[in-house]
Amino acid sequence: MTASARAACVIGWPVEHSRSPLIHNYWLKLYGIAGEYRREAVPPQKFAGFVRSLAARGYVGANVTVPHKEAVLALSEPDDRARAVGAANTLWLDGVLRSTNTDVEGFLDNLDACAPHWDRDLSKAVVLGAGGAARAVVYGLVARGVERIVVVNRTSSRAEALRERFGDRVHPARWDERDALLADAALLVNATTLGMERQPDLVVEVGRLPSHAVVADLVYVPLLTPLMCAAKARGLRTADGLGMLLHQAVRGFALWFGKKPVVTAELRALIEADLRHCTSKRPE
Repeated sequence: MTASARAACVIGWPVEHSRSPLIHNYWLKLYGIAGEYRREAVPPQKFAGFVRSLAARGYVGANVTVPHKEAVLALSEPDDRARAVGAANTLWLDGVLRSTNTDVEGFLDNLDACAPHWDRDLSKAVVLGAGGAARAVVYGLVARGVERIVVVNRTSSRAEALRERFGDRVHPARWDERDALLADAALLVNATTLGMERQPDLVVEVGRLPSHAVVADLVYVPLLTPLMCAAKARGLRTADGLGMLLHQAVRGFALWFGKKPVVTAELRALIEADLRHCTSKRPE
């Protein structure tokens, strides 16, 4: 590292699975920026000390992933979005340590890219899940003016909590109601881990959706989830989890390195190849 080079990192426990270094180092090379992006494996008991020493470690900012996204709020100056969602994934130093949640724009920008005008006159969306990812999704849908957001979750109290957090446009529903809710839904979002590699499949009757509906899945391992396969088989427009991963990285890079990057087909192909390579190496 030279005196003019900048460094950022992703902090998690574990963190070896993160594709963020591939994304950000690709952009650094593409734009000829002197800098580096690294992984930092930090357990919960050491997280506060690590975050407080970011500048001393030579970092201008960081991404934060599981299990630190909520804990980091108390260690930084969160913006309105991070406070509303209740979690942050991006830190930057600006006199003080600030934080935001770029999962929101990652979700929205990916939908805009994959299904232009998806939010035009959108009266109802169904969101599966009520965890941190679902909170970012619901915040984004509220910001886009979606009239009715049905949050379906196995634990009803967690879905109720999203209504309390985001207002009366959010309507909690039971997990066994999910199929019946799809007939008039213009957007279906999977914000659970169902369908992820080594997790149970997501069982949902995509055939009940109207022909103009859009289906988004936040899972990106595997690249083509069962939900995405079913939606594509019906000819529905889709937005996958890898696209969201790429788009959520844009703002952090701009904050740290002073250049707003572009999500390109070449970058996506790079990450796809890495995911396929890693999957092929895993034992059955």
